[in-house]
Amino acid sequence: MNEIRAADRAGQLPERVASTRVALAVMSTIFFMWGLITVLNDVLIPHLKALFTLNYFEVMLVQFTFFGAYFIVSLPSGKFLAHFGYRASIIGGLIVTGLGALLFVPAATARSYPLFLFAFFVLASGITLLQVAANPYVSLLGPEKYASSRLNLAQALNSLGTALPGYFGGMLILSTAVLGAAELARLSPAAQAAYKLQQAHSVQGPYLGIALVLFALALAVWLFRLPRLESTAETDDAHHRFADALRQPRVWLGMAAIFLYVGAEVSIGSFMINYLAMPEIGHMSEARAAGYVSLYWGGAMVGRFIGSALLTRIDTRRLLAFNAGIAALLVLTTMLTHGSVAVASVVAIGLFNSIQFPNIFTLGIEGMGALTGKVSSLLVMAIVGGAIIPPLQGLLADHIGVHHAYVLPLLCYLYIVYFGLKGSRVA
Repeated sequence: MNEIRAADRAGQLPERVASTRVALAVMSTIFFMWGLITVLNDVLIPHLKALFTLNYFEVMLVQFTFFGAYFIVSLPSGKFLAHFGYRASIIGGLIVTGLGALLFVPAATARSYPLFLFAFFVLASGITLLQVAANPYVSLLGPEKYASSRLNLAQALNSLGTALPGYFGGMLILSTAVLGAAELARLSPAAQAAYKLQQAHSVQGPYLGIALVLFALALAVWLFRLPRLESTAETDDAHHRFADALRQPRVWLGMAAIFLYVGAEVSIGSFMINYLAMPEIGHMSEARAAGYVSLYWGGAMVGRFIGSALLTRIDTRRLLAFNAGIAALLVLTTMLTHGSVAVASVVAIGLFNSIQFPNIFTLGIEGMGALTGKVSSLLVMAIVGGAIIPPLQGLLADHIGVHHAYVLPLLCYLYIVYFGLKGSRVA
């Protein structure tokens, strides 16, 4: 990394500096990949639940471990960014994420839930570094008034990545039934060995492919010289402390908004397959329900493309509050209805989730100047909401049922309405 940084800043790399358009295309591809990886968790959750005979709280440790890495790793990632710059941070994030994906191979072979959780942690650690570097980089890659529009466009590619796992992950991972311990014990030793090999391969193949793509992307970023951004984490930010950023009230309010938004978004997606499989809701197989998860995340993609255009004409704060309010109404509908209405309402939430994360993020770093890198790290750290909210919803689901446990995301969206209308204006 020191060689990368020294060569990049000394201008000794042989490649030409990429144009802003090329840089945005490269970053959008990276957004796509981490979206795909994050939502593949939703496909693995019902698989692991059945494979290891877990209750809802236990299986939500997947999200606790994955998003918990954001809390643990984001501040070190911010320091890494301030010291090494955007390019080295992006390369490092891609390599660590690729190593995390490779860990799924031994985890599946050993059928070890703790090893799966460790793989999730390493995977998310790499994505954390990518998030800390990529979100502010895209926001600052052009005029400030179009920052939300640019980040929504890049996040739309992220949403395309989130839309694919439901279909392809469902076919590859959920296409065969998972046997419980009692059923497995009734099989002959040869049949047990064949079954374990089949289950291992269903997980290993997708993650091995992901690892190869991530390493190829790291090589591609190495070959590009991304445009330098002055007065950001690569320069002035190294002279500021996180305490300086935390003195800004809007940073705290923005962190709370990110925490609750990611928690709500992840909880809804994590429970969706089990929710849609319920007899009174969708009465469908897990493989078929995975397709609806793709529609949920695909709605976010469509909404971000629309939002990218709307944000050139509509105030960022008003659009954020509107989308959060509609999402809250859809969650309420999901809780109060059954059958096709419940299915449609829970899937439609994705469309209105669309612009919320990038808008909260750009409002959080708006006008922060040299503190942008530090604020970015703190906002990414707040993604830990994806580790806290799903297990809490799991506890609720174990006691009051999956249907009514959606009250937790409802409360999250109501806070985001407040942040859009008032909290984001606090100096």
